[in-house]
Amino acid sequence: MNARRRVWQLSWRLAVCAALLGWIFHTIFVDEARSAWNGNTPSWDLLSGGERWRLAWKLGPPQLWASLTLVSPTALVASFLIMGLTILLGGFRWLIALRIQGLDLPWNRALRISLIAHFFNSFLLGSTGGDLMKAYYAARETAHRKPEAVVTVFVDRVIGLWTMLLFAGLMALFNLGLLQSHESLRLLLLVIATMFLAGTGFVIVAFVGGLSRRFRGAREWLRQLPKGDWLDRTLETCRDFGRNRHFFLRMVTVSMFLNVVCVLQYIVLAAGMNIEIPMKVWAVVVPSIICIAALPITPSGLGVRENLYVAVLAAAPFLVPETSALAISLLAYAGSLFWSVLGGGVYLLYREREHLLEVTQENV
Repeated sequence: MNARRRVWQLSWRLAVCAALLGWIFHTIFVDEARSAWNGNTPSWDLLSGGERWRLAWKLGPPQLWASLTLVSPTALVASFLIMGLTILLGGFRWLIALRIQGLDLPWNRALRISLIAHFFNSFLLGSTGGDLMKAYYAARETAHRKPEAVVTVFVDRVIGLWTMLLFAGLMALFNLGLLQSHESLRLLLLVIATMFLAGTGFVIVAFVGGLSRRFRGAREWLRQLPKGDWLDRTLETCRDFGRNRHFFLRMVTVSMFLNVVCVLQYIVLAAGMNIEIPMKVWAVVVPSIICIAALPITPSGLGVRENLYVAVLAAAPFLVPETSALAISLLAYAGSLFWSVLGGGVYLLYREREHLLEVTQENV
């Protein structure tokens, strides 16, 4: 039953992903085909629905490919390197959480695990699905303190996402004039504000606590749940993070720098495609879309991310061609896939090495 449920949940999310991608590709291809068909007979409006579909998928893909190839090779390579820098910074931030718990994981192992997690992010739900594998390997690396190791992954992700929501909100203050005229961006920031408020409440409860003092017996009730002792230990580990005065500041500082690097990737790609959008606009658009794409809706946020970039960039006052807006999103994702391939290679080598070590230990 559980297996069927997991298959069903994965299937419908894949279906949503395919539907969103199909929708945005088809909409853009229809517009490109309509423009290319202008001047021909019969007019576009007199063509049958089947003919419009055929022309859209015949004329649209070459237009999208032309947009993808507009980016300069230098900008493309730079965006790939910038994407790699985000993985390095993410690994460094995780090490801070590990050190607070006294878990001395070497940097090279932390980086390998981060690359493996990035590999799994490519096809698991949202853009944070690889954290499950990260937690698994963290637990294996620190067998004596598995709950604490797993919690470090959770804490790293929660603070990283919360800081990105904060970053988007702060950058929105520099775009108040734009928000008045850009409906799609206003709606996007409304979602971000809701996520930030919910995230702030969650952070306070997880790291500061206080509910157990208000509701007597809450911790005893928690311990009676399945895996209750493990849950109680996990909660106490979060409290340990909250008691450390410098931990939160260090994590937020690294996260803010990581946010700037994420925005820089899109600025470089836009410059490589001669798309002129102010940096302060990218500073609010990019983190907002990353946060929404992180929700477990589709694998790796595919479809969600592309639709959002087209909706925001193609509208006034930017009026970026839809194919170019889609191309920026796809090129940024290509950089992510590049590092995912490397992460997949690390996963295969790492897994094989661990298997050989286990076999050797059994034979001793």
